[in-house]
Amino acid sequence: MVTLRPYQEEAVTAIHNEWDSGIKKTLLVLPTGAGKTITFSKVIENVVTSGERALILAHRGELLDQAADKLKKTTGLTCAVEKAENSASNSLCPVTVGSVQSLMREKRLAKFPKDYYKTIVVDEAHHILSKSYQSVLDYFHDAKVLGVTATPDRGDKKNLGQYFETLAYEYTLPKAIKEGYLCKIEAQTIPLKLDLTSVSTTQGDFNAAELGSALDPFLEQIADEMLSTGCMQRKTVVFLPLIATAQKFMNVLNDKGFKAAEVNGTSKDREEILEDFNQNRYNVLCNAMLLTEGWDQPDVNCIVMLRPTKIRSLYCQCVGRGTRIHPGKDSLLLLDFLWHVERHELCHPAHLIAESDDIAKKMTELIEDADGVVDLEDIEEQAASDVLTEREEALAKLLKEMTTRKRKLVDPIQFEMSIQAEDLVDYVPSFGWEMAPPSEKQLEALEKKGIFSDEIECAGKAAKLLDKLHARQVEGLSTPKQIRLLEKKGFKHVGTWEFAQAQKLIGEIAANGWRVPYHIDPFHYIPEPTMKNVFDEFEPFVNNFSHGA
Repeated sequence: MVTLRPYQEEAVTAIHNEWDSGIKKTLLVLPTGAGKTITFSKVIENVVTSGERALILAHRGELLDQAADKLKKTTGLTCAVEKAENSASNSLCPVTVGSVQSLMREKRLAKFPKDYYKTIVVDEAHHILSKSYQSVLDYFHDAKVLGVTATPDRGDKKNLGQYFETLAYEYTLPKAIKEGYLCKIEAQTIPLKLDLTSVSTTQGDFNAAELGSALDPFLEQIADEMLSTGCMQRKTVVFLPLIATAQKFMNVLNDKGFKAAEVNGTSKDREEILEDFNQNRYNVLCNAMLLTEGWDQPDVNCIVMLRPTKIRSLYCQCVGRGTRIHPGKDSLLLLDFLWHVERHELCHPAHLIAESDDIAKKMTELIEDADGVVDLEDIEEQAASDVLTEREEALAKLLKEMTTRKRKLVDPIQFEMSIQAEDLVDYVPSFGWEMAPPSEKQLEALEKKGIFSDEIECAGKAAKLLDKLHARQVEGLSTPKQIRLLEKKGFKHVGTWEFAQAQKLIGEIAANGWRVPYHIDPFHYIPEPTMKNVFDEFEPFVNNFSHGA
């Protein structure tokens, strides 16, 4: 049996809480490599223990085999199979792994009562809006549904919000890296300008055939760049747009001295090639987007992305092949290229961890300007600081405009920017309930907390603001009214202050006839540390001493 990690336990609890509250369709977001199969296996164990049958639904055989294997190892439960000639309709197993391509057929579905499965888990849930999935889910319409996917972007979440009612739990890639569950990512931009201006788009992404033609003239140069960046000493996976391009690149790499192989969906010796790569008989594996889902090779420590894409979830899936931790592996090297493109927004390494488009854009500029390999987390910190400076300039202008207003309440945008809350500044509603107008109860609560509620357009934003305000109150941080008063006087970063620090300064200003004392420069003012600051600073030493004792 497997012991769940803390975030996996939190996810399982959150999912059951959603179902217990009456929500039937909820979503779990975990980055690739964070153990999503283990997490939903525990959810399935819980529902089976309560006497229900469960269905795991996926679109590829590898995902079904992986789910059945992990479920057995994690919980001891065995699965019936609904795929090709195998049917689960007469099985005594409480869990079924089912191929959506098989189950979508009316004759196949008709073998099951409509209430046969009480719980359905959809693996790789970003596919759920397709007709095949919807036909199965419509048939078992009373079942509780859990969708599982890896870090979808804002557009993906909004699309998934057409089906799912809530996001039960999300664990981000940056958090997984910081907590040591995934390896750090280092990026390097290769100064090779590849022209994609003539490549058209098909179904929202670049046309694969045209990408292959655009790449062909550069394959020799790309292989040389891989040599110069040390890929020969790494275990590398290369993603390319076409099988023919992948095969051609494999030959180019082998001519340069690499031990390269190519694998695709029609490869008769696919399992043998993958096993040889596992045994280090090859050090580069070329593929035309075959290995994006359902394949684990934890010792991969270099990803070469030669399939430019606009779709962040696809980009994350590819890079996720190299983010798993492994003995002796301290980082993943991600090679990016200077794609020359006019009409399309491309995914870059920055989009893996950036909280906003502004920060991603700034990160990409910094990575491209860097001479060599950079740590994504370090670059994100620098980019966030640069973006914050730009936003502060915009906030100063906004505050100047606000001085004519007679409100006692704080404008939401001022509060969001003052506390440096990227998730609020860039918030876009995804689920149906989020898009609805804010309730009277929410508006009343916001005004009670000091927020001018007329500018809150949806229930999701109101809920997020209220959660943030509650968390800040628990942490003893400055209130919206303190922020408005002090920032109007010219003080900076008041949203990052403690309540006591803000209150002390307001007391001094009040005692001076509501004028800032002459010895205080608002622009450069730094609040004095409180006892809490002192304790926080020394807490690690105290803990170490007590553990040592």
